Amino acid sequence: MTAMNPVYVQSVAVLAPGLVGWPQARAILAGEATYAPAPLAPLKPAKLAPDVRRRTTEHIRLAIEVATEATQALDDDIRSMHSVFASAESDGAIAHDICQEVAKDSPQVSPTRFHNSVNNAPAGYWCMAIGSQAPSTSVAGYDGTFAVGLLESTLQLLTETPRILLVVHDTPFPEPLHGVRPFHAIFGAALVLTRERTPGSVAQLSLALTLPKDETMLSDNELETLRRGNPAARALPLLAALAARRTTDVRLPYLDSQGLTVHIESITT
Repeated sequence: MTAMNPVYVQSVAVLAPGLVGWPQARAILAGEATYAPAPLAPLKPAKLAPDVRRRTTEHIRLAIEVATEATQALDDDIRSMHSVFASAESDGAIAHDICQEVAKDSPQVSPTRFHNSVNNAPAGYWCMAIGSQAPSTSVAGYDGTFAVGLLESTLQLLTETPRILLVVHDTPFPEPLHGVRPFHAIFGAALVLTRERTPGSVAQLSLALTLPKDETMLSDNELETLRRGNPAARALPLLAALAARRTTDVRLPYLDSQGLTVHIESITT
């Protein structure tokens, strides 16, 4: 396999039951603390004005929360940063509501619900929240969505922009859609990636497309259940390597005919 030119991780964010923010999640994923999943408190991202926040959904608020955590420590203007938002299924709760409405004899689909249903709605709310006119890309790839987002971000870094925000996020569907596409729990994560190594870089990533192989799994049974139960949570093995500052390879699902292998080299300061 031929690896692409490396890119660098500058900051990390994560939000899921029992993984509330990177400082707590880092200790758990590094094996220094026990994972104890617990329901998340209602999400109220400070970047969204209260009247805007009321019009959003959990799916959108999740994306804004992790994007905010990943960028909050940056001491320069984030409005110029390109972004990639990756979600396998977009907003299942909104899709459910619209399906119920259009099944009525006289459907009245709310314009707000309609624009919240599209895959790039979280990206739009993020750009409005920070006053950004920078390019943003929204992608999906079923269970390979994290790999799709990571690959898209890397290609943009190598050809277009020196720094990018990657956000991956998915939330469970209500029934009856949940019975067809079950998700174990809510999960969101974000990475700020750069083309060049910076004083804040924590790891170097080298991506290579490979033949499909077994996905990298987690040794903790409950974390592995979370990883398998949400497409966005396929990011967990990479996050675990970052947390433990390990130099290792992580295999991610991508396409039926290809996998994505990420070589991670920890950077110590």
